[in-house]
Order: sequence, then structure tokens, then C-alpha cells
Amino acid sequence: MAPRAMDAGRQNEAHAGQAPERERRRWPRDVQPHNEAAPPLASVLAPLSFSTLKLAPEDQFNAWQAHVAPVVEVKLPDDKSPDDGFPADHTAWNLGGMLIVEQRAPAHSYMRSAAKLRSSSIDHWNVVLPHTGRSWTEVDRRVAEGQPGKLELRSLGYPFRGRTTESESLFLYLPRDLFADAAGTLDANNNSILSGNFANLLIDYVNSIVTRLRDLTAEDLPRIVHAARSMIIACLAPPAEHAAAAEQLASVALMERARRYVQNNLDAARLTPDSMCRALGVSRSRLYQLFEPSGGVLHYIQSRRLLAAHLALSDPADSRRIVEIAEAFGFSSAANFSRAFSKEFGYSPREGRRTMVLPRPAHSVSLGEHEKASSFESWLKALGR
Repeated sequence: MAPRAMDAGRQNEAHAGQAPERERRRWPRDVQPHNEAAPPLASVLAPLSFSTLKLAPEDQFNAWQAHVAPVVEVKLPDDKSPDDGFPADHTAWNLGGMLIVEQRAPAHSYMRSAAKLRSSSIDHWNVVLPHTGRSWTEVDRRVAEGQPGKLELRSLGYPFRGRTTESESLFLYLPRDLFADAAGTLDANNNSILSGNFANLLIDYVNSIVTRLRDLTAEDLPRIVHAARSMIIACLAPPAEHAAAAEQLASVALMERARRYVQNNLDAARLTPDSMCRALGVSRSRLYQLFEPSGGVLHYIQSRRLLAAHLALSDPADSRRIVEIAEAFGFSSAANFSRAFSKEFGYSPREGRRTMVLPRPAHSVSLGEHEKASSFESWLKALGR
């Protein structure tokens, strides 16, 4: 190991109250440091993708109607025929307490009728973030005009109808129970266009999450849902509550930045509380406050490194030796790595090499579970339960 990396490793262990270097077994001198970037943690999410592009043009619209039927009834514009084709894509991600849908579709009209409501148990809140196109949605004779840069808030528990031009949009579906303590506020703002600084923060946040969906870990999911909920409520909060809402959103954003920094630097000897303070521009006391619910900064860093090391060990395509993988993730002592790994997972690194898949938490939708819950309708019905 390079002297500078070893020095940084000693500093990390000193923070954690570990024994001095002379009391630990060192790596063999012929082992060379592995400087490759840390592989990303395995995603716990599997997308549910639907597309009409491979269907015959005359079959595309009927297929789209069936796919979105749990939410709305759709019709073509008067000047269009099913024979003209309806090229559309719909990709859903299930975060347990929230669905995120990436949708691209030609112009059409849509309706959630009173009759559909009587036959449906789905009453979620729907937040729409248009990226392209425009829409007009009517609830109780009040029309909300959607467009890029604006947020639409709508309840699936009320009838509505509307039309949209060709568009690309993000849809969030969140269960009504998630907002039990703010139900009156949301109901009063049904079919609203949200704007202003808090709405812009939510737009930026959701767009950033969408770019990372394939990299999210199980630990990320409930926090992302909670942050989205907090931001939606902040968008609707009266001015007198904006200061408190702004402070909460600032903490959410800072924690997300801190966790991304850790994930992107798992292999770096410089990953210390001091380096995080410098990168994030915060004091040590503020950093410790952020990570207190996670057991502390050093505990969080070590847990992330151990999980990344486990994923590398269980990857049949990764031919590195155990000592090389451990060293790549900041462990300068074979004994410390083995001890920490065994404590975290209940078995040794050598046994971890034979464990091809880590257990998944129940609230995420993994590749295996994807086969069991293979329809958009089943995801909507199970949301929040």
C-alpha cells in the first residue's frame, strides 16, 4: 500500500478508536494497491417497462388504453385514427412508498370518471412534472394548465378530465395515507399548478433521483419518499411556515449530497469526516448531527464500504483476491476487514465470496419480486400497503 494511503488509513482507524498499526497483521509487501474506482452498489430496483413501439401501428393505441386503464380512460384526438399508430413508452419504478413513472406519449385526451372511481380502490396523489408538451386538466370546472417547469398536483380520488399534446413527463404516485397529517391542505389544492422556489426545489430533486434510479440502495428508498413528501407539503405551506420548511429541505438536500459523496469515494483513503466537511462546506458538528440517525459518520462510511466489498466479493466477474478488494475499499488490515465483515454480515469474507446475492428488504421491488408483481395495476393497488 502506498505510504500516503497507509497514513490516511491509520488516521481513519484512530478516529474509530482501533488498535495501533503495530498490533495488527499487515498486508503482504508484494500486494499492490488497487486504484480502480469503487463499483456502484447493486440496485434494489427493477423497472416495469411497457412500450407500444414493437406492436403493429393499428394495435398500439388499444394496448396503451389497456395499460393505463387503472388510472384513466384515454381517447385519440378527433383527427386521429388507431390505424395511425400510437408510439408510447411507460417505465415505472416502485420505491415502496412511491411510484415514479417516466412516460412518453402522443397527443390524447384522458378521463378519470365517477364510474371508474366507484369501481377502483386507487385514490393516490399524483404529481406530474412535464418535460415537454402541454396539458389542460379540469376538476370541478377549474382547469389547470400544465407545462414544463411547473408541477401539477392531482388526486386520483376525484373525477377529472383533460387533454395533452405530445409530451414527455414524470409522474409520481404517492398513497393518500402518506399525507394523513396534511390531508386538508392537499385536498384544498387538488388540481393545482405548483410554482415558486419550493416547487423548483422539488423539480430539481425528482429529476436528480430519476437519473440515479438504477443505483439506489435499499437504505435510500424510504428517505427519498420522505423527502419527496416533505417537499410537496412545503410547496403548499403558508408563508408563515416557509422558514421551517426551508430549513428542513436544506437538511434533506445536504444529507443527499453527503451520501452521494460517500458513495462516490468509497475507495478513497481521503474519505474522512474532515474531507467530507471540506467537500460539503459544513462544520464537523453539523456533519455529525446529519449522520447521528445512521450511527455516526464513521459507522456509515464503514457500512457502505463493507456492503460494496460484499457485492464485489459475490460478483463472479470480479477476479480480485479478497485482500485486494478489502484494500480497494479502504481497509488496510486483513484482520480488521475480516472482523468487521463478519460482524456486519454474520459470516466471513471467504464465505461471502460464495454468496452470490445479498438479501433484499421487503419494501423494495427486486428483480425476483418483479416477476411476482408484473403489472402497473398491481403496483398501484399495493402502493402504501
